Order: sequence, then C-alpha cells, then structure tokens
Amino acid sequence: MTFFQKISEGLRKTREAFVGQLAGVFRPGRDLEEADFDALEAALLRADIGPEATERLLENVRAALKDPTFEGMPADALRDAVADLLRENAIERPSPAASGKPIVTLVVGVNGTGKTTTIAKLARHYVQAGESVLLVACDTFRAAAADQLEVWAGRVGASIHRQQEGADPAAVAYDGVSIGKARRVDRVLVDTAGRLHVKANLMAELEKVRRVIAKVIPEAPHETLLVLDATMGQNGVMQARAFDTSLGLSRLVITKLDGTAKGGVVLSIAATMRLPLGWVGVGEGMDDLIPFDPAAYAQALVVDAPPSA
Repeated sequence: MTFFQKISEGLRKTREAFVGQLAGVFRPGRDLEEADFDALEAALLRADIGPEATERLLENVRAALKDPTFEGMPADALRDAVADLLRENAIERPSPAASGKPIVTLVVGVNGTGKTTTIAKLARHYVQAGESVLLVACDTFRAAAADQLEVWAGRVGASIHRQQEGADPAAVAYDGVSIGKARRVDRVLVDTAGRLHVKANLMAELEKVRRVIAKVIPEAPHETLLVLDATMGQNGVMQARAFDTSLGLSRLVITKLDGTAKGGVVLSIAATMRLPLGWVGVGEGMDDLIPFDPAAYAQALVVDAPPSA
C-alpha cells in the first residue's frame, strides 16, 4: 500500500462525513454562494477542525476563488488552503544537537492514546533504518506495562531497560539513559506512564523524569513527543497545551486517525499550537505509523485521489 493509500484510508471516516455534507457545494462548474460558505463552515466545525482553523480556511478559499489566476475548482481551493495552513504552522522548534550517541526521545501522553504501541512502531522504524534502539520502561505503575514493552522490544529487534513494578520512574529513566550512553546505542526511547494533563502532581513527576535525563546527557532529551488520540477531538488541543507548558514539546504524534470522523483535529492543533506533527497512526499494523505529509493529508481529506504527477 502506498503512502497516499495509507493516509487516504486513515481519513476515510472523516472524509466521508466531511465531503458528504458538501456534495452540492463542490459540484463542478458552479460558483460558491454565501449559503455554500455557511455549509462549508458547518462541515469544517463538525470535522473538529476548530473555529480558529475554520476561519482561516474560509478566508483562504474566498481569496483563491477571487484570484483571477486561480484555475481550479472550489474543492481544489480548499485542498490548497488545508495544505498551506499545515505547512505554515508546522514551525520546527530548536532541538539540542546531540553531542554523541544516543539520541534520546521522551514520549508522553494521557492514558489510552496508544503510547506504548507507538513507541514500538517508532523503534521498528529506526531498527529497519539500521539504528540500534533501547527502550526504557518508565511506566512502573500500570500492571504489566513493562512486560508489554518487553514483548514489543523482542518483536521489533530493540533492547529494553526495565525495573520492578512500582520503581521510581525518574530512577528508571536515569539508569536507562546511562546504559544507552555506555553502550553507545543510536536511539533511546523513554516510555512514561499515561498522565492526566490536569493532575499537577503527575505532570511534576514527568518534569522530574526530564530533569534526570539531562543529568546523564545535558542536552537530552533531544526531542519530546506527545501522543494524542484523534478520537478525543478538541480535548486533544487542551492536552497539547498542558504538556507543552510543562515539558516543552518538540513534535506531536496523532494515533487512531482511522477510527474517527473527527480527523480534522489535526488542523485545529496546527492552527492553535504552531507545532509540527511528526507522525500519524492510521491503523493497527506495525507499518501503520507514517510520517506526516501536509499535502497528502489535504489531498486525502478533500479529493481522495492521488496527486497528479
């Protein structure tokens, strides 16, 4: 399955709900009237694109259709507006350069987002690229969490550092990163327990994990990934804000995009957070975590046909 086929299938529920509401609006050969823009606005909001992103998309579609040099149809104008919004807001945040091995990634998120399986898929991606990977099991509270991560490590060809259930997560992180540094592995992926972003004490514990990692490698973690569940819709925006305030995020990972009709939350997060989306989960298979491509997302959301060569 090609990259476009994966993202298109992942967005199928969102696209069917979204485009289905706009069949009359996007009929070829007809100009948009004010009622059509009202229908487009309602469809964007129902897809959980959010008010800020919706307003900007409508402005850009209006501008494109008024531009005498624009030769496409209204659907093309919307597709281009979606891709442009994503590109403009994917502002890379400065990441500390690694002074040596390993590159350390701290992975965080609330309960139930698919964080542990996301780490396994990332590990598989790096292993297939020829890199050595160490997983650090800092979720010491959830029953059998480390066991689950150890099974994944074996399947994808990564090594793992774990301690007994109930151990201090910061101590596990410190030891794991120290081992990764001593072994000069290429990548260390630090798994953490799911945290409710509104619980200050749990967020403080994550901040402690981050601090102790820096005691081993001063510039680490080199990136902090937040895993969000697309089915959560606008609540994902609030989660992203809270985790960013506490930890300073590098990029986002959106999982379960294939399980919701509200895949437009990707645009809402982009417009409000101005933070890059690194990966999207479009299925349960190990190859179903794919690098995010704004143009492919826009094409799959609006047109559902591979872009012309």
